[in-house]
Amino acid sequence: MGVLRRVGSLHAVIVTFTLITAVQMGLTGLGNITDFETNHQFVIHVLSMDTTFKTTMWRAISSPAVATVTYVAIIVWELAAAALLFAAAFMWMRPGTDRHRETARQLSSAGWLMWVVLFGGGFVAIGNEWFSMWQSETWNGLQAAFQNLVIAAIGLILVHLRPARTAVEQCEAA
Repeated sequence: MGVLRRVGSLHAVIVTFTLITAVQMGLTGLGNITDFETNHQFVIHVLSMDTTFKTTMWRAISSPAVATVTYVAIIVWELAAAALLFAAAFMWMRPGTDRHRETARQLSSAGWLMWVVLFGGGFVAIGNEWFSMWQSETWNGLQAAFQNLVIAAIGLILVHLRPARTAVEQCEAA
């Protein structure tokens, strides 16, 4: 019963979710470095709006330098978010005090908030709405961005839940 209590706890869920999302974001950043040109082309086409309806072309940015700087900034952001989440996972796994758990919570929150900024702010709001990414049949990353936004939101909700009190704790409180 003790193993089930630990494995089925909110703490175990948060540790696991933090570690999995750290790995995911780390692999995303690594993939963007090792296969640079694939998503670099995505950023170039989204910013240039070359596969969208032509009614809002005044918003387009066609500078290859701006696209490259934007893409490199995305990669750095991804790797920073991954580093925060790996640090958080390490802190969650450490046996320790409330101070350790609060540090872990803050690191997790910061990492997932970075996801919200990147995927919600960068891709959904700016890429999708400002640069009309949704109009492109080829360069529409809305589904992937929304998926990552939801993952981050789940992490943020989990990390800010209060653990349920056990039956023993409820009896002692009464």
